[in-house]
Amino acid sequence: MPTYISLLNWTDQGIRAYEDTVKRADAFAAALEEMGARLVDLYWTVGRYDLVAIFEAPDDETAAAAMLRNGGAGNVRSTTLRAFGRDEVSRVIAKAKG
Repeated sequence: MPTYISLLNWTDQGIRAYEDTVKRADAFAAALEEMGARLVDLYWTVGRYDLVAIFEAPDDETAAAAMLRNGGAGNVRSTTLRAFGRDEVSRVIAKAKG
């Protein structure tokens, strides 16, 4: 399954309710499961981003829908990246070579 890395920042609403962040993380994981995706890991960070989520989804559409649902709750804004593992990037390189 494709892997995605999401860099998240709390909104004003999200930071005001920081006490609920673990519950919100659980809800995000459950929503991913409902959509056929899976939360691999979630980190609370210090620096430019407040959280980093690593998740798997069957396709880009599911990943985008999951992030729309998560962002729609109003607690975070996200930048999501498609990540390629070693085997995947080897296939990409092979295709690029022709």
